[in-house]
Amino acid sequence: MSMQARIEAKVNREIAPQYFDLANESHMHSGPATESHFKLTVVAERFEGLSAVKRHQTMYGLLADELRDGVHALALHLYSPAEWQARENPAPASPNCRGGSKNA
Repeated sequence: MSMQARIEAKVNREIAPQYFDLANESHMHSGPATESHFKLTVVAERFEGLSAVKRHQTMYGLLADELRDGVHALALHLYSPAEWQARENPAPASPNCRGGSKNA
């Protein structure tokens, strides 16, 4: 199973998001890894009333195996349904890579 499929399955099973988007951004970064950099946007009731730190801790705990097994960077954009509805735009764009051979 690909890393992207592992992340998607785990988040859908454990968080039951109302909205889920997982973008593989590895092509934007240096190095040979093809599944090492991801941007994850999740909207879930579970995040209601939780601070940003608690939301991130929840996701880091859930995806600990994936982070240990090759995910180098994981941009998290985590919203409650009310926060998501109030947004005018989807999750923020990722910055250009500043390391290695892919300088912006």
